[in-house]
Amino acid sequence: MFDNLHEECGVFGIFENKTTYVAQSTYLALYALQHRGQESCGIAVNDDGVFTHYKGDGLVPDVFSKEKLKVLGMGNMAIGHVRYSTTGGKNHNNIQPLVIRHIKGNLALAHNGNLVNANDIRKTVELKGGIFHGTSDTESIAYTIVKYRLSSKSTEEAVEKTMNDIKGAYSCIVMTATKLIAFRDPNGFRPLCIGKTADGAWCVSSESCALDTIGAQFVRDVLPGEIVVIDTDGVHSNKTHCNDVEKSKTSLCVFEYIYFARPDSVIDGVSVEKARMRAGEFLAKEHPVDADIVIGVPDSGLDAALGYANASGIPYGIGFIKNRYIGRSFIQPSQGQREDAVRIKLNVIKENIKGKRVIMIDDSIVRGTTCARIVSLLREAGAKEVHMRVSSPPFKHPCYFGTDVDSEENLIACRFDTVDEIAKEIGVDSLGYLSVDATKQLAKEANIKFCDGCFTGHYPVKPPENSGKSKFEEKMNNFSNYYDVLD
Repeated sequence: MFDNLHEECGVFGIFENKTTYVAQSTYLALYALQHRGQESCGIAVNDDGVFTHYKGDGLVPDVFSKEKLKVLGMGNMAIGHVRYSTTGGKNHNNIQPLVIRHIKGNLALAHNGNLVNANDIRKTVELKGGIFHGTSDTESIAYTIVKYRLSSKSTEEAVEKTMNDIKGAYSCIVMTATKLIAFRDPNGFRPLCIGKTADGAWCVSSESCALDTIGAQFVRDVLPGEIVVIDTDGVHSNKTHCNDVEKSKTSLCVFEYIYFARPDSVIDGVSVEKARMRAGEFLAKEHPVDADIVIGVPDSGLDAALGYANASGIPYGIGFIKNRYIGRSFIQPSQGQREDAVRIKLNVIKENIKGKRVIMIDDSIVRGTTCARIVSLLREAGAKEVHMRVSSPPFKHPCYFGTDVDSEENLIACRFDTVDEIAKEIGVDSLGYLSVDATKQLAKEANIKFCDGCFTGHYPVKPPENSGKSKFEEKMNNFSNYYDVLD
């Protein structure tokens, strides 16, 4: 359970060969992708070139009432987005999809990931008179596409040229008057897949679980560097930016398997649930300990706990019940209230814990504050011993590609020199992290090379020279927050 690690975003698009209620299908898909972002969401609908869109802060069912979906109307295309801010902060103008009206038509864009050169692109656009309305790097992508569209034969060609300019992580869906275009960065940091419904509609989604929700069949993953164009003639592939076959899967974020993705999703042919169980199995081999029960911290720690139990022979049990009705918008202004929030979100099943030596499995430790409070809950429930096992290596470095890891001075693995010191700080009898080598084997069937920069400091794309927030971005965030208070 993350102390201060923000999810990235989720994107979805659908192309129908008829006018129908595409907004409802997009709504259901976004509901399935809600775990990827809970700050805001939006949907844009295309009805024969006329765009209608609605977006707002909050969860999908809160933003989109029946009345709001009715206002979006019918169409043959739609794209949607769920967001948890990493770059740009909380600003209504950052809510996606971004809808832009330019001289050659309408364009809507949904983006998952982070660019490392967004500030450079922004400066270039502004020096030529361009005006930005928000602070997210998604605007930099949209304006670059529009710039090249003016001199290109098609939006597909403009996207192809844009990919020469933008650097970093991006899985995007663009909607024009006649086409749905999906494209993924050459390193494949973030997932993107294609599906098809029984009646012939084509879909693009961050995860396959969203396809299942609307009854679509998974077709394949979008390749790293690939541009997929969907129109009335079907699906077309542009592989100009793809690497050779041997290197086509180079830098998927390892946390897609450890934490981000839903366990019922399949990424690059590997079940997320299976990868998490495998992480638990590796943990059992790397960090064995005598105990009476193995439990997981909901939700992403559960499958790893089951894997640990299977590999160790120690019984698996339910240690916590999670309150499903508290979103991440539940804010606690004081330290006392923050501590109480753990009790509200998680409750211990005391009968399973009292007097036992407990192995608690979680997906990560960031600052250590949340897991320390969870450990204290187990102690209060009468646990004889608490041994913590983490299904990821220690966080020691920032992420520049869409995972909002806290600054190094706040990371517990940077504040303490040894694992034993961390164990003492969070109050456990022993602590064991998954090794970096083990993470490379979580999806070994797919032969994927993961990005593990947040653990190792080695990045597949050169980080920006100024890794902190720009003064402009900080001012914009403060400005936005000021008006949020007024509202």
